[in-house]
Amino acid sequence: MSNNNASSSLASAKRAVKQLRLEASVRRIKVSQAAADLRQYCLQNASKDPLLMGVPSSDNPFRPPKSCSLF
Repeated sequence: MSNNNASSSLASAKRAVKQLRLEASVRRIKVSQAAADLRQYCLQNASKDPLLMGVPSSDNPFRPPKSCSLF
């Protein structure tokens, strides 16, 4: 029974080491650099952002339906 616990513990430790190695290999940048890059991206793409520029009513799938009336 203890051999089963030991092998389970060993497998768990191996998974933890594998995960830590993966996390250690991730390329990191400073938060200030990431914020500057994000700001620059937002400024470059502001003209394409529908939240900033709005959506033309002809392209808006959520526009209110037009009412029809027959005379």
